Amino acid sequence: IGGVGSIIAFLPNIFLLFFIIAFFEDTGYMARASFVMDEVMHKMGLHGKSFIPMVMGFGCNVPAILATRTLDTHKDRILTILVNPLISCSARLPIYILFAGIFFPEYQGLVIFSLYTLGILLAFIMGNIFKRLFFKGEETHLIMELPPYHMPVIKNILRISWHRSFLFLKKAGTVIFASVVVVWILSSLPPGVEYGSADSYLGRIGQFIAPIFKPAGFGFYQAAVALLAGVMAKEQVVSTLGALFGINLKTALSTVFNPVSAYAFMVMSLIYIPCVATIAAIKQEAGWKWALFTTTYTLVLGWLMAVIFYQIGRIIFL
Repeated sequence: IGGVGSIIAFLPNIFLLFFIIAFFEDTGYMARASFVMDEVMHKMGLHGKSFIPMVMGFGCNVPAILATRTLDTHKDRILTILVNPLISCSARLPIYILFAGIFFPEYQGLVIFSLYTLGILLAFIMGNIFKRLFFKGEETHLIMELPPYHMPVIKNILRISWHRSFLFLKKAGTVIFASVVVVWILSSLPPGVEYGSADSYLGRIGQFIAPIFKPAGFGFYQAAVALLAGVMAKEQVVSTLGALFGINLKTALSTVFNPVSAYAFMVMSLIYIPCVATIAAIKQEAGWKWALFTTTYTLVLGWLMAVIFYQIGRIIFL
């Protein structure tokens, strides 16, 4: 219950994010934004119509990837799918709020903004790299009908925002609850071990994985287990940490992280392996080859970026 409660506490922030996206959708601005952003998206290696799926990614990467079927060419669909997981979805926001609130209370908004910006910059960089690797020389041009602007209907916006927030909450009450139960069982076995200790089954799994993250500053099993759980759903990073550390989560995190390693952990959470629902969506729209490729490159890129930020930050600030 504590693990799920850790997620529900962030529901107002999630609702606000969905409200902003729904507002722009209801004004008719999104379609015009595709036309306005066409030149910028081409610099990213993408098409102007890719702008809408990319913006949708701030809410959830799954519908964003499904929305790529509206793009005209195979090249545009694949490129948009490959870089979309780098756009920070709403499920990652609770991680940022938790860690930024603990380690950067005076600059919380700036730190969270920097992570969203980092995701966009990486999408630009990787989009150009993938275009040169897989679709060199292919160019497409934007032709579309622009709808008129109209005043948004607040009732519609609130309904859409609540529906999307409810789906988020439903996810927290079903998939995440089941996962927290699994975490609780593995943290309690074998009989006689202290809950969540390194001697528990979960602790042993985490200890096996943890050394990989030592160069990034969080080479302890709780962080490794949380990231592993986050592959199922990014919301589970916070809920798993809550299940492992208990009710004094903020106090516990402040003892095992420092500001530099906390930021590196947020960078890793931003970039590494998409959740299983996103991977399934990629498989559905592009096939297993691209799903496995996305899983691999985001894991490697996430680890590299976390290590780079931690090592540079350690030299400068620690």
